[in-house]
Amino acid sequence: MPDLDTLSRALVEFYEKLSSWEHSVVRDQGMTLPQMHTLEILGVNPPLRMKELAQKMGVTTGTLTVQVDRLERSGMVRRRPHHDDRRSILVELTDAGQEMFQGHHSLHEQLTRDITAQLSDQERDTLTELLTRLNNEF
Repeated sequence: MPDLDTLSRALVEFYEKLSSWEHSVVRDQGMTLPQMHTLEILGVNPPLRMKELAQKMGVTTGTLTVQVDRLERSGMVRRRPHHDDRRSILVELTDAGQEMFQGHHSLHEQLTRDITAQLSDQERDTLTELLTRLNNEF
C-alpha cells in the first residue's frame, strides 16, 4: 500500500509551487488570478452564458458579475445577447482578451515543457492520464 502521507505532501508541495508560479506570472501581467482564470476558461470555450461560466469557475453568478464587469472595463471581454435566448447574456473574449489568453497559455505550455523535460513520452502520457482521472474526481 502506497504511503498516503508522502503522496499527500507531494501533491500539496506541487500545488504550492504551481500556485506561486501562477501568481507571479499573472501579477507581472497586471491581472488578478481570478481575472486570468476567467480569460483561460473563455479562451478554450465558445462564448458562455454567465451561469455556465460561473459553474466552470466554481463561483456564484454574483461574484462572476463583479469579475466580468472589471474585465469588460479593461477591454478583455464583452457581453452580448444570446441569439436564441433573449434573457441570457453571453461572455466572450475581445481581441485584447484573446491576445492576453494566448500569451498566458504559451507560458503554461513552456512551464509544462520545462517540468516534464526529464520524462519519457510514456511517462508524459501516464501523467496526463492520471491528472485527467484526478481532475474528474472534482
